[in-house]
Amino acid sequence: MSSFLSTILLLLVPATVAHSQTRQTSPAIDQQFQLATEAMRAGNLEQAGDGFAEILKHAPTFAEAFLNLGLVREEQGRHQEAIADFQKALQLKPRLRGASLFLGVSEYRTNQLEASVAALRKETSISPKDSNAWMWLGIVALEKGDGDEAVQALDQAAKLAPENVDILYHRGRAHLFVSNDSYARMFKADPKSWRVRELLAEASAGAERHMDAIAEYEAAIKLAPNEPRLHEELGTEYRLAGKLPEAEQAYLRELEIDPENISAQYKLGVIAIESGDPLRGKSLIEGAVRVKPDLQHSDYNLARAEMLLGNDAAAAGHLEHATSAAGSDPEVVEQSWYQLGIVYRRLHRTEEAQKAMATFRKLKDEEAENSQKALKRCQTQQNPATMPSPPSPQNPQ
Repeated sequence: MSSFLSTILLLLVPATVAHSQTRQTSPAIDQQFQLATEAMRAGNLEQAGDGFAEILKHAPTFAEAFLNLGLVREEQGRHQEAIADFQKALQLKPRLRGASLFLGVSEYRTNQLEASVAALRKETSISPKDSNAWMWLGIVALEKGDGDEAVQALDQAAKLAPENVDILYHRGRAHLFVSNDSYARMFKADPKSWRVRELLAEASAGAERHMDAIAEYEAAIKLAPNEPRLHEELGTEYRLAGKLPEAEQAYLRELEIDPENISAQYKLGVIAIESGDPLRGKSLIEGAVRVKPDLQHSDYNLARAEMLLGNDAAAAGHLEHATSAAGSDPEVVEQSWYQLGIVYRRLHRTEEAQKAMATFRKLKDEEAENSQKALKRCQTQQNPATMPSPPSPQNPQ
């Protein structure tokens, strides 16, 4: 049974309950409806379709039967018949749950995008807490090229179902579409703008082309020398390129432009530690943490400063926090355990030092194992001969 039909079946029980409560049909029709529904659940589409069609001969105003018949026809690839059945269900019950949703999906599959959006908007008004309705509205709006509506719909879907992978995937597509559209308009409107250089710098940074990023940030700074954040980003690229003096000067210039830039102050502290000035680094980082306590990896960097200053007890406290911090970079956590083992040894806490080093080795082994698995996946993808053939389609159209 397809995932589409599996999703659809979530609506069958409420429809059946509504039918049995209204008692608009005979017990015989009730039984036929149950049998057809069970056939549908079992994936016996022909039997289910025949059953719902027979019901409608005797109960032509049974909206739920039209809805379920439409679901069967949709799964059979008979999209126009499905659309007609959904429309009939809505004529009989304009607010029948799910009817507008699946009408919109069928219209989308037949490239009737305007009609599909209208149906899906109606479903979201009828069932505003239905994440699937919002997701499909976003999908169809994106297909139409309406990025703003797609983002709005998929953001709402994500609020209702924050862990739904399908919603997150389509939401990412929608936001990327809007971003690309905005960037294209920006290039067209003013190709010589400093914003264009900044965007090119960000793209190079994302691809780890740090020297290219440095060149683009410097070009942006020439056009907008006092623009906040540009020098900070330039400093970050200098640091990643191993140019610590240039990075320090960029962060200092950023703080001249924006003295309240806590991120730049923190990064300047890290640079000071890496340059062999732990006292200055510690002072800068502690000042930044007082303003923004959740700065990432601050405990690890403060521990580095304390170790250089010979304050092993203080370093141990920071490293203990660093090893348990949620959302930390795995490499930083790994190094924190290693440094913690060293500090414990200096403090003559031998048993704890051994445990810390054992944890470090375990993390290193896991890292190596994951790297090997990733390498094997890459090799498999690059060698099609080793890959299994794709299965034949079950329902060729």
